[in-house]
Amino acid sequence: MNKADLIDAIAKKAEMTKKDAGAALDAIIESISASLAKGEKVTLVGFGTFDVRERKARTGVNPRTKVKIDIPASKAPVFKAGKELKEKVAASKKK
Repeated sequence: MNKADLIDAIAKKAEMTKKDAGAALDAIIESISASLAKGEKVTLVGFGTFDVRERKARTGVNPRTKVKIDIPASKAPVFKAGKELKEKVAASKKK
């Protein structure tokens, strides 16, 4: 499913126009992104949690040249699925 498919599904389920569904989805994505940029955790009960994790600086190896390189510390967004989402996915695979 891509963004357009998701907008169609939201519009159908919520009985709204595609334009309104697209605006709602964009607002949700922007709000989650802004919270993560501030270092805040976003929890959607039953769905999951969006969070930011710190990656420590480390030494890596360039696979082509075998030269060691320093990889700087960074932050990365992560998603942890909630219990209900995990159960839905597991139940769908059993069918």
